[in-house]
Amino acid sequence: MSDPVASSAQRTPANASPPASAPKRRKRSALDVVRALRQPKIAVMLALGFASGLPFLLTANTFGYWLRDEGTSLKAIGFISWVGFMYAFKVYWSPLVDRLDIPLFGKLGRRRGWMLFCQILVAIGLVGMALVGVSAGLVAIGAFALLVAFASATQDIAIDAWRIEAADNSDEVGLLTSAAQLGYRVALLITDAAIIAAAERVGWPISYVAMAVLMAVGVAATFFAFEPQRADEVLHSKPPLWSGRGLVDALIGPFVDFFRKHKIAGLVILLMVALYRLPDFIMGPMYNPYYHDLGVSKDTVAVVRGSFGLVFTFVGLGAAGLTAIRIGILPTLIVGLVLEAFGTGAFALLALHVNDVVFAIVMSLDAFAQAFAGVALVTYMSSLTSLGYTATQYAMLSSTYALLGKFLKGFSGVAVDTLTPHYGLLGAYATAFLGTALTAIPAMLLILLLWKMQGRHGSQGAPAEAG
Repeated sequence: MSDPVASSAQRTPANASPPASAPKRRKRSALDVVRALRQPKIAVMLALGFASGLPFLLTANTFGYWLRDEGTSLKAIGFISWVGFMYAFKVYWSPLVDRLDIPLFGKLGRRRGWMLFCQILVAIGLVGMALVGVSAGLVAIGAFALLVAFASATQDIAIDAWRIEAADNSDEVGLLTSAAQLGYRVALLITDAAIIAAAERVGWPISYVAMAVLMAVGVAATFFAFEPQRADEVLHSKPPLWSGRGLVDALIGPFVDFFRKHKIAGLVILLMVALYRLPDFIMGPMYNPYYHDLGVSKDTVAVVRGSFGLVFTFVGLGAAGLTAIRIGILPTLIVGLVLEAFGTGAFALLALHVNDVVFAIVMSLDAFAQAFAGVALVTYMSSLTSLGYTATQYAMLSSTYALLGKFLKGFSGVAVDTLTPHYGLLGAYATAFLGTALTAIPAMLLILLLWKMQGRHGSQGAPAEAG
């Protein structure tokens, strides 16, 4: 996630000894946590997390299901998934989101202005995908998918910054992260389950228009949100972006600050983050085509995701938060990675025998694993940012974790097609899923190295304070 600007804040590692004059931190009771959950900003974060998650699968797995339904080849589905590179490249324009008010919308404040602008663009892009459809060609619908991915990635920059800056302390960072992940996962279930059931009945275009309408949830949350005052003061104390010093600070300052704090461990952190979600990402475009080729009905997929998937997602979110509190963030990352590997590898079982029970078990394990690993990684990355550079540093970290996976998943269709002559279509799917599960090993080794370098609890720190 020497500082070019003196006012930039620092986070204190959890394993560092506090100054002698620092007051001892009071351990929060269960009642304190319940009271915190009643804050309006928790509800706002839940809705913003929903808005963040809604567009994601509509240009990824669910989009692949639509394309496969229309007879699109696996190679084309894999390559068109590269529109998701917008999420990996967002770090390059994140300084603009950090330092500029967007015209007209900026009247709401910097974070909220960017949120609203992007939410409108996402809705326009989804409607565009629905209107042109697959029949107009992959270039036309792909262009609108690219617009959705770009607007969604930019919205994520603003929402992630708001989530970290709106927190008053480290406990609230965790609460807001959990709320964001919960909203995000609910959106994923809708765009990965409800939309499939809807598409079976009313078709894909109308279903996509309905998703555009649901972006109103995020719009409403944006109007109810507040501008984080501490962050606003720090950002406005910096030199203007168009000045030489301000431009250098915006483009280089976040990275100088990150490596100043973490030193050589910063490189290990970035490499680990880049590899951590590979077990989930690599075969991403192939999940829904796999169900299609297995002969699993859309209704079965929708029902299992909307019932077992929903329950185990919630359990995974809660389990990750509790585990991080009990054993520390780096051990929690290890648990999440093991779960990811087993969750991905389990899909190979469906090629051997598939019925409703086996399908539900595999989907439940995957839902739990992805929710657990997602909270673990987001909480860890959030702890690495500094006030004044929040959007850019978090975008750097989230872009890092997305970049390699987004690139490799583009070849997922090629991998299945290449393996098919040797193993048959379903055997090729199974082999690819098992191979993808093994990509958890390098990230595991890097986490163990970080554990040795930084201590048991890693770098998770207290909330940033303005200097």
